[in-house]
Amino acid sequence: MEVADAQRLFSPEGTYLNTASYGLPPRPAWEAVQSAQDEWRHGRTGFDGWDESVGRSRAAWARLHGVEAADVAIGPQVSPFVGIVAASLEPGARVLVAREEFTSLLFPLLAQEARGVQVRTAPLDEFAEAVDGGTDLVAVSAVQSGDGRLADLDEIAAAAAHHGARTLVDATQACGWLPLDATRFDHVVCAGYKWLLAPRGTAFLHARAEARRRLSPHLAGWYAADPPMANLYGPPLRLADSAKALDISPAWMSWVGQAPALELLDEVGIEAVHAHDTALAARFRAGLGLEPGTSAIVSLDLPVEAADRLAAARVRCAGRGGLTRFSFHLANTEADVDRALDVLAG
Repeated sequence: MEVADAQRLFSPEGTYLNTASYGLPPRPAWEAVQSAQDEWRHGRTGFDGWDESVGRSRAAWARLHGVEAADVAIGPQVSPFVGIVAASLEPGARVLVAREEFTSLLFPLLAQEARGVQVRTAPLDEFAEAVDGGTDLVAVSAVQSGDGRLADLDEIAAAAAHHGARTLVDATQACGWLPLDATRFDHVVCAGYKWLLAPRGTAFLHARAEARRRLSPHLAGWYAADPPMANLYGPPLRLADSAKALDISPAWMSWVGQAPALELLDEVGIEAVHAHDTALAARFRAGLGLEPGTSAIVSLDLPVEAADRLAAARVRCAGRGGLTRFSFHLANTEADVDRALDVLAG
């Protein structure tokens, strides 16, 4: 599917430049959720059909990121998955995190300091250089939530490999527009309600087999068995032999929306989405007289009156860390960029 064809599946009101906060659902995702909710309201079905969307989502996410579906776990949010990785660290383990990091990645790691895990931070611009022989885990977002800066994942992966450190990448602000080979990292976590265009309540964890053996499935419930419905009662512990052992029971309605959204991104192709998103961001930057960038997110230090004008003109963006954040995705066109530039120009 071409980008122009996919754009017809969205229905934004005003000028929506805020995918970094939450993504807009394409029509197939929206209609699937409405249909499932109607089924739920009237009790006309079991949950089997809704549950199929979990498997479809797992498979589509795996295809988009070059991994096997058997190495992908599903859950509701990023922080529980980061928590699984964090709780599996040995006491005294040394962790390196970007100083500017979003707290859903940072807090589960800092919470382990009570049992002796040591967390130190380094500026993102100096992050790869800060990895040393005393580092056990490197944790970083592929794209920073606050300002859209991209981590140099090539340098970080190389530094971690050189020093024998494991890697944890939060790809929440990357998956859906930035091509990402998840096989290069021990763990990749991602929430689906932003660039993957899902309702809030979907998340993914990719863990390489050797890394997964270190993880304790302390959040395991009925859904972590294989198959779940044949393992509902009584001991012994019998978890799946795949990453499904780390699954956290799904909120089905969210996954009903996630599956068609992921399949749309897969059909369009992440390379095409990346080219589209970054071209819009480049047009925006050029219109403001800024240097070219590499991100689909542009954050500006704007006066309050400019932010007020944007809100009054129904240009949807977000305030983060003292900056005004604009994010460009599949639903957006050049007309959206030009509208935002017109409003900023007064």
